[in-house]
Amino acid sequence: MEAQALRAQGWTISAIARHLGVTRVTVRRYLSGEHTPGQRARSVPDPFEGFAEYCRLRLGADPHLWATTLFDEVTALGYAGSYPSFTRALRARELRPACEPCRSGKTSQRAVIAHPPGAETQWDYLELTDPPAHWGFAGSAFVLLGVLAHSSRWRGWITESLDQPHLIEGLDQVVGRLGGVTRRWRFDRMSTVCHPGSGRLTVSFGPVAVHYRVGIDICPPRHAWRKGAVEKSAHVIAQRWWRTLADDTTLAGAQAGLDRICARLDGRRRADADGGKTTVGALAEAEPLRAAPAPLPAVLSVERTVSEQALVAFRGNRYSIPPGHTGEIVTVRHQLGTPALDIATARGVALAHHLRSPDGAGALVRLDEHVDAMTRVVLAEFTDRAPCPRKHRRPPTADALAEADRIRHAQAGPASGEQVVIDFDAYASGTRPLRGRAHTGETSGQDGRESS
Repeated sequence: MEAQALRAQGWTISAIARHLGVTRVTVRRYLSGEHTPGQRARSVPDPFEGFAEYCRLRLGADPHLWATTLFDEVTALGYAGSYPSFTRALRARELRPACEPCRSGKTSQRAVIAHPPGAETQWDYLELTDPPAHWGFAGSAFVLLGVLAHSSRWRGWITESLDQPHLIEGLDQVVGRLGGVTRRWRFDRMSTVCHPGSGRLTVSFGPVAVHYRVGIDICPPRHAWRKGAVEKSAHVIAQRWWRTLADDTTLAGAQAGLDRICARLDGRRRADADGGKTTVGALAEAEPLRAAPAPLPAVLSVERTVSEQALVAFRGNRYSIPPGHTGEIVTVRHQLGTPALDIATARGVALAHHLRSPDGAGALVRLDEHVDAMTRVVLAEFTDRAPCPRKHRRPPTADALAEADRIRHAQAGPASGEQVVIDFDAYASGTRPLRGRAHTGETSGQDGRESS
């Protein structure tokens, strides 16, 4: 600014350089606009330059992609800079496009609710749209999320249904991952937990609360921030895990990835009771939690389609049934806490009873009697007769040609001037006179006189 002011007063570049104590080259560059005040040229290559185009493409396709998620991706590609340098480069290059529909000028005030250690676990479902087709889910997938309200430790379980048996299975899985049971559980107005209209606990969920010895709290309607910890966990899981999940990921691989990111997020920094620095994982380990009981013996029931090999897929494994049911919808049932599963038809006819393999093991479980029956069916379909020749000439037969002429004649109708000829014998046989009793006797008498 001083160089520009002195230049405007008529000073020479040499005089300005001597007055400011810099070289004439520096003065000339600032006056010409070649250099910008406050910005220095980099002495080393910019480490972000090689990743700028990738970030532009990712943010152009998904303007709401989190910078932390994008930072994870470029770090895996070899970016060696820090996260603050990465976000500064995004802002300086203006790589994130603006999303006008999502802009909002509304502000909200929130208060932090104190949660004593081991007091409350918050539960909610996260709907995952467009799951991989090979998972076999009918529609969306869901993640049951459980959050310790005091420490903010998150854990989740992927499920294909929102019914109560799948909820009970998810509760058992998430409680084991959290490390224990708190004194109370807080739910949204799920129909499997309470009546959505009144908020009263359902009769079928009462034994679940008794089994885990917990008190149940139901959030009021339209009060999502009352359980803000689990709401935030759903937000983060959707953005940092589900949004970037590959199409070829198996269900077991997806669950393992969800467990990894939840464990990694245990490293979030928090302040302890004394004002010191700690982490979410350390706070969670210090919470007084009760040990989880054995799984409640609920019965899971899902529908599956039988493959051409008489196999039924369930939780990353395939189980055999007798042949003859290809393409049918069958029901797979499994009681929690037991090592077996049953397969039955839609009408309840039992087809198979198997020992369940670990989820995601990719096992092919076949019973010997199913293998023998399938072998007999396949061998019975073989034949020694030669196949039909495919290149021989087969013109229409005489009967086919006559039928074609009849069809053409019926569609064209009688030609002009054509006379209709009626067979008299056919007409007489079709129009026989009525023969009553009086007519019968009269006819007999006449016939007798004529004969005499």
